[in-house]
Amino acid sequence: MSLIQALLIALFGYLGSIYGTFLFGTVGGWNLIGRPIVAGAIIGVIMGDVTNGILIGAAIQALYVGLVTPGMSVPGDVNFASYIGIPLALAAGASPEYAVGISVPLSLLGVAAIYSVATFNAVFVHLQEKWISEGKLKHATRIPIYSNISEFIVRFVPIFLACYFGADYVPTLIALIPEWLGTVFQVLGGILPAVGFGLLIKFTLKKNIELLFFVVGFILMAVLKMPIVAITFVAAFIAYVDYLGSNKSKEVE
Repeated sequence: MSLIQALLIALFGYLGSIYGTFLFGTVGGWNLIGRPIVAGAIIGVIMGDVTNGILIGAAIQALYVGLVTPGMSVPGDVNFASYIGIPLALAAGASPEYAVGISVPLSLLGVAAIYSVATFNAVFVHLQEKWISEGKLKHATRIPIYSNISEFIVRFVPIFLACYFGADYVPTLIALIPEWLGTVFQVLGGILPAVGFGLLIKFTLKKNIELLFFVVGFILMAVLKMPIVAITFVAAFIAYVDYLGSNKSKEVE
């Protein structure tokens, strides 16, 4: 991987980690560029392999599709999983399942980075309160810039080092892994996305009977081999019928 590629990936990795008001903000940063499927497309463009970048990003996204982070309670970090896992997987020519397997420990490393930054940045909160009480409002408004210095260091530097220096060694390391262990990684990588969808279903379903909708979708996709566009129309129709039925039952009550 070239120096420019590593720098660009690290820069987007930093921008995708922002969950405050600085630069792209939460919507453009953490919730857009920070999503694995979007990160996969960006990294794919940078590394000249958009198709595999998106495929690997989608596989990682499936694992974390049900990720909820209320009140900074972060069970997993998709930033390191995306901006370190995806480029290293592309550089090594690894499969999406393999990439999902290595994304899990990277995600845990990212959680440590999140809490480290949050703990350190508490200093800036007290500093901002002090400046506001002293009437130094211009200084107080610059706090988001100051606090992102630590975020930049914790995100940009590790991602750059991993991409620039690690990309050349990853293929060698993968080649050294025993075949049976590589098979385990790929099997786990294939299973883990089901965990993500399971978490999403847990948060979205109100009643257990609604699992039937999921079963119908699975049958249409896996058994009948219907295209995703057709399934979308069927799902929209079922949702509309369910909506009408719910309204009628409320009127009866």
